[in-house]
Amino acid sequence: MTFDPANLSTEKMHEWEVYSRGLETELRQCLDEGKDVSRYADLCAAIAALPHGPMREELADVFFRAVDGMPLRPDYPYCEPDDLDAIRAARPAEAVSLPPRVNETDYRDTVYGAWLGRICGCLLGKPVEGMRTETLHTLLKNSGNFPLRRYITLRDLEMTPALLSEWRNGAWADTIGGCAPADDDTNYTVMAALGIVEKYGRGFTSDDVARAWVDLQPKRAYCTAERRAFRNFVIGITPPRSATYKNPDREFIGAQIRGDYFGYINPGDPETAADMAWRDARVSHVKNGVYGEMFVAAMLAAAAVTDDLRLVVEAGLGQIPANSRLSEGIRRVTADYDAGLSEEQCFAHIADRWDEHKAYDWVHTISNAEIVTASLLYGNLDYEHSICRAVQTGFDTDCNGATVGSIVGMIIGARALPAAWTDIVGDSLNTAIFGVGRVRISDLADLTLRHANI
Repeated sequence: MTFDPANLSTEKMHEWEVYSRGLETELRQCLDEGKDVSRYADLCAAIAALPHGPMREELADVFFRAVDGMPLRPDYPYCEPDDLDAIRAARPAEAVSLPPRVNETDYRDTVYGAWLGRICGCLLGKPVEGMRTETLHTLLKNSGNFPLRRYITLRDLEMTPALLSEWRNGAWADTIGGCAPADDDTNYTVMAALGIVEKYGRGFTSDDVARAWVDLQPKRAYCTAERRAFRNFVIGITPPRSATYKNPDREFIGAQIRGDYFGYINPGDPETAADMAWRDARVSHVKNGVYGEMFVAAMLAAAAVTDDLRLVVEAGLGQIPANSRLSEGIRRVTADYDAGLSEEQCFAHIADRWDEHKAYDWVHTISNAEIVTASLLYGNLDYEHSICRAVQTGFDTDCNGATVGSIVGMIIGARALPAAWTDIVGDSLNTAIFGVGRVRISDLADLTLRHANI
């Protein structure tokens, strides 16, 4: 039977799989990355206003072809390459100096802390992912948990009855049954360990990453840019084109949450961690989407050997282009911190730059990287304060709680993590990875030691 495009039923497909439903994001993304597409704004709006169906998709395809290869405008002020050699050439001139590498005996507690810190930080933010702060803060205040200082429970939610119908089925801390629930923020860290490094070795390629994605998780395990890249793999589009073909979400946060394991296995070596993160990120992201993963991986590699959070941030910045939008955003946060601004003033500045009510701002790499950086610096190695500040700020709550928790957990180690945060998961984690299911977190720490370059 021959497929008839007239039978295409895009209204029944998820928005991440339908290019025409991301045209507003495409337009904003193109403008931000330096393409002069403003003259296409009316066309973009007209296509998006059409009913779902083949005609809208055909016109969206024409729009994509028009903007896809468009050059950057001559006055674009940033230098944001995708090629690894070009990224290296665009890094800050002055290299960050780190202490000597760790020994294996000490590193076991360190990396176990990173795993636990990530999983518990993710769990804190998971049930409120998608809430905007006016709703989140109402929930927290009604349950006597503002400022945020403990897990959020279903019982807390019940104190704000208006939220029950929409939010009741979340992974609330009092409903998880002693095991951390599966989540894209933790699935991927496990998949990087078991499905990429364990199978393909430390020299894995971007094509290996694409194969692992298709082989090891269902489509629904992937979101935004990852879902679009997954679709591209299935129809034969390989990296790095898989990151750019009808993928308006290519600078969203998805890659930034995937870099942790590459930091875990390269203690004291931010450059190698960032190189691995680049190989992973480029299957689904470009420019600052890629830099976000490199930034986090490099920070974690540094966090394995120093407790100086300012140095950890500089180690991350040292692996990405100095004149990129991501570097600029992080520098704004560090400038506020270095100038002695209060925590509230710094976070207010982030809220001034990014509007959480716009989907693009809410899930972009840069906005969330700024929140991560501020939460780390002002959290000052207090695990509870750090992850709670990251989640209380809104935006991508589970992603930011996980990344901040991972870095602080790496620095202070498992033994120093408060039991009030770690006991709830019982050393176990559920995943959506085929053939893996539930895993012991301590076993993941042992596997990490085997993969680590110590």
